[in-house]
Amino acid sequence: MRKLRMTVGGVTITAELFDTPTADALYAAAPFTSRASTWGEEVYFSTPVNVPRERGARDVVKPGEMAFWTDGDSIAIGFGRTPVSRGDETRLASPCNIWGRAVEDVRLLGSARAGAAVSVEKV
Repeated sequence: MRKLRMTVGGVTITAELFDTPTADALYAAAPFTSRASTWGEEVYFSTPVNVPRERGARDVVKPGEMAFWTDGDSIAIGFGRTPVSRGDETRLASPCNIWGRAVEDVRLLGSARAGAAVSVEKV
């Protein structure tokens, strides 16, 4: 199984990639670096990848699902409530492509700060 390792500040998350066009594009683009942004309990960061929204894209995710925000060419990792969440759901800004699943507990990203260095590499 293909995997990507994302290090955000001092937190490392490994993602197992699904068989999707977005996962293919991210894997092909790695390695790359970025800077973290935060939005409630979500960390997101820009990538060199530009892909269209896939069938099945959605804005409500489960913590651990790896999302790609096509409106911002960014990986979005939700781990709790965002400013648009209803109840306890994890709702992203708009429908995103789901391209993988985190191996580690994504709630560890709660310590990540905006501006933190991000690196993405193949495992």
